[in-house]
Amino acid sequence: MNHSDIDILIVGAGAVGSVAAERAADKGYKVLIVERRNHIAGNCFDEVFENGVLVHKYGPHYFRTNDEDLLNYLSKFTDWIPGNYIVKSRVNGCLYPFPINLTTLEKFFRISYLNPEDAGHLLAAKRIKNQDPKNSEEFVLSRVGDELYKAFYLGYTLKQWNRHPKELDAGVCGRIPVRLNRDERYVDHKYQLMPKDGYTKMFERMLEHDNIKILVETPYQKIKDILRPRVATIYCGPLDEYYEFCFGKLPWRSLKFEFKTEKKEFVQPCVQINYPDEHSYTRTVEIKHVTGQVHPETVVSYEYPVEGEEPYYPLATCDKELISRYEHLASKEMLQKKVFFSGRLARYKYIDMDEAFNEGFHIIDHIEKEACKSVRL
Repeated sequence: MNHSDIDILIVGAGAVGSVAAERAADKGYKVLIVERRNHIAGNCFDEVFENGVLVHKYGPHYFRTNDEDLLNYLSKFTDWIPGNYIVKSRVNGCLYPFPINLTTLEKFFRISYLNPEDAGHLLAAKRIKNQDPKNSEEFVLSRVGDELYKAFYLGYTLKQWNRHPKELDAGVCGRIPVRLNRDERYVDHKYQLMPKDGYTKMFERMLEHDNIKILVETPYQKIKDILRPRVATIYCGPLDEYYEFCFGKLPWRSLKFEFKTEKKEFVQPCVQINYPDEHSYTRTVEIKHVTGQVHPETVVSYEYPVEGEEPYYPLATCDKELISRYEHLASKEMLQKKVFFSGRLARYKYIDMDEAFNEGFHIIDHIEKEACKSVRL
């Protein structure tokens, strides 16, 4: 494939871009992916660390879904192993199951043999009644009360976002469930799995197609005036960057990672430990708990939230008018130039992995429908 023989140009080789590329190539389109990093798989990228242990370079990625069709599609490119995503929070020197469940409540309030009904009464007595919480602080207080809020949510949120929970939308902390059972899993989805050979291998197999060409270490800004795809561009990069920050920068919360080797098979009791009340890092992750790798050593990653570097999390306090102005430009770009903005960065929206895969799966159908509309017009 030469650069003039391109039907669909895709910017970004992460979850959305890679699935979109495979779907398009399977339909006969010639696809070029440009990726600014030196590897595919986006933030899902995993690699072997210096001691031979597989690590998630950009933080833990726990695949979960209720969508059997999506699972069947991804299963064409990987076998799976159980996820076992167990998270605990370290509060006042003790480890508690998190999200909060019956065991958490028993241990925190020093109550033995708490049943679901009594736990419901306990939380009802602790809650600060609020039928219409306006921010994350009000939302959490309305679910679990002041003591649990201060122990498990406040400090972690301050570190993670560098904002007080009262400055954040209710949905930021509202994503985390509260359980009246002893389920210690981090999420409730039907399928909680890990690619048997890792995410990068899964993406490599997905992109092994004669109709797909990949250029890494290639920022979109360098080629956008040179390459003209015949059908469409799928842009998965930062929305404001596409328009050269013409209205100003959209704020992002970023992360830095420190990886430490340990000469033990495991050093944590579970894959992730949160630290809401001590240390400058928010969590430690020992991904070996869920990769299934057998190795005499391990690696623990320490996660430090930082401001405005590599974009990870859109700030839920952002000026909605600023987002709307960029979104308006993106809508015009789609109609006039057939540029489709998709994924976390391009939509300025936090999405889970299964949502990202699904966006990639459906966007080619969307492009074809828009093309049909243009023909009719």
